[in-house]
Amino acid sequence: MAITLESCPLFIGGEWLQPKVAGTPIFNPSTGDIIAECPLGTPADVNAAVEAAQAALPAWMETPPVERVRILARFKMLMEDNFEDIVRCNTREHGKTLVESRGDVKRGMEVIEFALGVPSLLMGDVIENIARGIDCEAIRQPLGVCVGITPFNFPAMVPLWMYPIAIACGNTFVLKPSEKVPLTAIKIAKLLEKAGLPKGVLNIVHGGREVVDALLAHPKVKAISFVGSTPIARYIYEVGTKHGKRVQSNGGAKNYVVIMPDADIENSTRGVIEAAFGCAGERCMAGSTAVVVGGAEKSVLPTLIEAAKRIKVGPTDRAAQPDMGALITEQHRDRVLRLIEAGVKEGAKIPADGRGVKVSEAPNGFYVGATILDHVERGMTVANEEIFGPVLNVMHMEDLDAAIEVANKSFYGNGASIFTRSGKAAREFKHRVNCGMVGINIGVPASMAWFPFNGWNESFFGDLHMQGKEGVQFFTQQKVTTSRWFSYGEGDIWHAESKK
Repeated sequence: MAITLESCPLFIGGEWLQPKVAGTPIFNPSTGDIIAECPLGTPADVNAAVEAAQAALPAWMETPPVERVRILARFKMLMEDNFEDIVRCNTREHGKTLVESRGDVKRGMEVIEFALGVPSLLMGDVIENIARGIDCEAIRQPLGVCVGITPFNFPAMVPLWMYPIAIACGNTFVLKPSEKVPLTAIKIAKLLEKAGLPKGVLNIVHGGREVVDALLAHPKVKAISFVGSTPIARYIYEVGTKHGKRVQSNGGAKNYVVIMPDADIENSTRGVIEAAFGCAGERCMAGSTAVVVGGAEKSVLPTLIEAAKRIKVGPTDRAAQPDMGALITEQHRDRVLRLIEAGVKEGAKIPADGRGVKVSEAPNGFYVGATILDHVERGMTVANEEIFGPVLNVMHMEDLDAAIEVANKSFYGNGASIFTRSGKAAREFKHRVNCGMVGINIGVPASMAWFPFNGWNESFFGDLHMQGKEGVQFFTQQKVTTSRWFSYGEGDIWHAESKK
């Protein structure tokens, strides 16, 4: 039976526009079916969206912050009312389980909750009599037209990292969602439109590199937010800053999870399995490398292997839910398989092998089963490349010092975690590990909306991170006013001369 393709319109100046040209296919990864086509936009589309955002900017900047966040409050209520509909859309175009999609949407909604408090965070500073008769004040004002370029792995959360804070601060926004998963972003934007957002404050364009380059170079764009792989993140930062933009650019990661000999076996196993295989490993905070220290090899490793083998893989777009869904595309699945093969050829052992997984009810889906590569060494391909799939590397170290040393040799720096009962070991790890987000007995130490998503090293390019107070700082600029008021005639040379 033929599948009716879903609509994937542009949103420019408050109008939903249906492109006439064909685009790239959007798949349901669970089945391999094409469910929509994402149009390949043009620089002309980008210019129209930026001009619409620029036209809406003066009125939106002058809208009182409390009125701006009232629209976001209505938006959040509409998100709650349509929660499961958004979740199902997310799962259908991405392939993650319904539970994982609910987490994706909820974490995005938390950023909206944070943005409701932006008026307090926009409050400035004043010193009266900073010098005799002189006062000084600092206030925050919006930047102007801002842009978000988002990845496929979190269709709801990552766009919501960006534009709720940006528009709460008085900016207008152009969003370019991933061409692999634009439908969730469109569905959410329609709710924001329904909440009463003025035309042109949020716009959506679609496309590939041509559209990205047009956004990076457009003279009326003031700031760029990006999440994706490290090579592209570096490119976005370098090109964006070359064109005078403020840029926050999140890249990839290779996150280490250290398991100490005294770790609680049940809880550490659960934490590592979730960190490695949640969302099929397609997240930049995935715990992709487990470092077993000393005696942990004998106690934890067999449990990890058995837990990985029990993970059920299958289609996520139906009532009976598996433990793990499909990868985003056939091409990405094949890349993950090639990296597993490279690990085996370079000497890693494979006690849990997901390469041959069969899903009888969805034979055309893009599946790889949970895979563990044991005895991975630092120089191997899989030790250095971000696999972005359901693959857990296992490395063996004699003590905590060696575990920290191997983690710190990574050129990435998103997150690292330790499982231990020792406060001393946890404190040492937290103090010395070279990354921006640390977990203690937590497998995925991703920060929540009130704190910055704090990547370091090659995992982030820029100065101000997404979320939290840094998000507000990124989307605003400070203006400092120094003032003095004279009494009548004071300092007036003409007045003084007239009295002579």
